[in-house]
Order: sequence, then C-alpha cells, then structure tokens
Amino acid sequence: MLMTMMLRPIATHLRRSQYPNDKTHFNRHQEHRRRPPAAAFCSLRRRIRPLFCSASDDVSLQQLLHQFDPKVPIDEAVTPPSSWYTDPSFFDLELHRLFYRGWQAVGYIQQIKDPRDFFTGRLGNVEFVVCRDDNGKIHAFHNVCRHHASLLASGSGQKSCFVCPYHAWTYGLDGQLVKATRITGIQNFNVNEFGLIPITVATWGPFVLLNLDKEIFPQGEADSDIVANEWLGSCSTILSTNGVDSSLSYVCRREYTIECNWKVFCDNYLDGGYHVPYAHKGLAFGLQLQSYSTTTFEKVSIQSCEGGSMERKDDYDRLGSKVLYAFVYPNFMINRYGPWMDTNLVLPLGPRKCLVVFDYFIEASLKDDKDFIESSLEDSERVQLEDIVLCEGVQKGLESPAYSTGRYAPTVEKAMHHFHCLLHQNLSNDCVVE
Repeated sequence: MLMTMMLRPIATHLRRSQYPNDKTHFNRHQEHRRRPPAAAFCSLRRRIRPLFCSASDDVSLQQLLHQFDPKVPIDEAVTPPSSWYTDPSFFDLELHRLFYRGWQAVGYIQQIKDPRDFFTGRLGNVEFVVCRDDNGKIHAFHNVCRHHASLLASGSGQKSCFVCPYHAWTYGLDGQLVKATRITGIQNFNVNEFGLIPITVATWGPFVLLNLDKEIFPQGEADSDIVANEWLGSCSTILSTNGVDSSLSYVCRREYTIECNWKVFCDNYLDGGYHVPYAHKGLAFGLQLQSYSTTTFEKVSIQSCEGGSMERKDDYDRLGSKVLYAFVYPNFMINRYGPWMDTNLVLPLGPRKCLVVFDYFIEASLKDDKDFIESSLEDSERVQLEDIVLCEGVQKGLESPAYSTGRYAPTVEKAMHHFHCLLHQNLSNDCVVE
C-alpha cells in the first residue's frame, strides 16, 4: 500500500507529461518543460512505475529493509541480509531511490573541454548524453530521440548536432529540434515542443555530475559550492586540499564487467584495508597498514594510510607518502596517492552484475613519462583482477543457502557500516515527489 500511495503523484504527473498527440497535451507539455525537474524525471517514472505496483511487493521490500538495523552499534550489528544483494525487486528499488536521485558522478571535464565535445553513458535505464555547445555551455539530455525513441549518439567525440540514426531527426547541442524529416501532413505539431528532455548537469573539481530529479538551473551550471555541499558535504575542502582537483592530466580509462552486485564491490572497497594483506600482497608491501584510519562524513567516508616502502623505490614513487581513499555515496570512489589519482565508478547492471569504470589521472609534470605510467597501470590492473576474483566469489557465497548475514570487524569496517546505514536511510524514505 505504501508503494502504491507513493507512486500515485508520479502517475498523475505522467498523464500530464507523456509525449503529446494533440494541442491540449502540447500546451501541458510545454508548461512542464518550463519546470525542468518534471521533464527531466518523467521518462524515469514511466519506466519505473510498473515495477512497484502491488501491496505485497511493498510488504516484501519493507521486510527486507528491516532485516538491517542501522541503530545497532557496529560492535553488535549484523550486516544486511544476502537478499539485499540478490533480490531483483530490491535492485529495482535501489535504482529508483538511489541512482535516480541526488548527484551522480558520470564523467570528467576533460571529456567536454572544447565546444562540440560530447560523451554518452547509461545509469540504470537512463541513457544520457553530455555536451558543450558552441558558446561553451554544458548541457545534459536523455539520449533518446523524441520521434520513435532511438538512441541518438554513442561513445564520445565531437558533433555539431545530434542526428538520429533511425529517421534523421536532428537536434542542436542546446537540445532544440532543428529538423524533423518527412513530416508533411502532420497535424498539431510544434517543433519547439519536441526538443530533447534535459537533465540537470554540474561540475565539481575535475568531475561532471548529473542529477535526475533536480530542477534545471535557469542560468546555466550550478554554483560549485552548492554542488559540493549537496554531493560531498563537509569533506569537500578536505578532498580539494588533498589534490583532488582539475589540475591533473587525464591518462586513460579501463572498464571491468564483474559478475557481482554493485554493493559487493563497494563493500570490498570499504573494509578498511582488511583484505589487503591477504589478497593484494604487492600493494600491501607499499603501504604501512598499521596506520590505516577511517573518518566518516555525511555522505563520504575517507580511508587513509601512510604509504611508501624505502626498500622498494618504485612503490614509494607510485604511492607517495600518504594514500587517501574517498568513497562518495552511493557508488563513486576517489583514490589519491603520490602523483596519481584514479576514480572508480560502479554502475549497476542487474542484481548480480556491475560495470566498474576506472579513470586515471596524473600530475602534469609526469604526463609524458610513459614508462612510469605503464608500470603504474600494470600495478593497478593486477590489484583490480585480484579484486574481481574476490567479488565474484562473494556473490556466489551470497547466493548460497549457507549464508544469510555476517558481522563487522569494528576496528576496520567502519566505512562499510556507514555505507549500509546510508543505504537503509535512503531506501526507507518515502519516495513522494510533489
């Protein structure tokens, strides 16, 4: 019943904002286009609504949520049940209440540093495109043609406009429809009402962020301080003063498809270095694990560790004197060490599959040192392959009848517990949209 009541205002909104087929609907649609949050979110609601439609489904989800109690202190708490990592309906709930809300890191500024640059991506069922127009303004849109729903663009690069590969409807980089082919005889058609559906976009440091349910900023990008407060909370200054900034040079991207729930990868990242001496012996040799510490903020946890082994100069150079691992809820990780920064973006692909996107950055003074870059990437690749084995093994264990819940190691797994408490809070909140 709760979920049914929760979606009633969404259904009402959908009846007003579906793609119009008569003049009355055109007028209504245009009115909502002037209120971007509705336009930006309407296609999501239309897709999500059938997933949550029965009281029995809602009762089942509430039961799953209440199997974890965030009020229990970590030294007494049990972990969330395995069903959080295996149940398809729970995964759908996460998409709706986590990934279709709030700021989500989707790329980096260097992907759109010049006019006409663009890149595309996918978040849950949302296909998006981010671009910079000829005037330098950054835009984001649902990457879906308004004619018959074909995807408009793929990959990244430069375009002067977006031409649908299906029927060649053409859109400017500002999202306006500039050409609709072979529509002679169409009635009640206003070209101004068929632009691309916008998504709120902003930047912070070197990152590009989207917010699927936030009002479009009428004057362009949001103030970076406002975005920092909403996305990072009180630790934004800590990150920016520890080398997380746009001065770094971009190196490359690597992607890994992993057969595990997206939270398994996050949990692995958040165990306070617990698994490092057992699973990453090469990495452990370059870290002073006894110095590992964890600090939690509103939506961020920072794990830090002293780095550097004087016995192995190469590791000392790569890791530097201090390593900082920042987890930005719900699915973004920033790793800053030595002259390097790499980011891990975990994208859910299903209850038991995720895509992890690694982007690598380096201080400008070393951007041409190919040997150092190559050896560092090899070290990183080794760690990631070791983590894939771990995460896929955990997923199989979670699906086994032998496991239901576990316990936390209180001195090291504080960041993981913090993550689970935030999950419970967000998933338990009523999803009512005015």
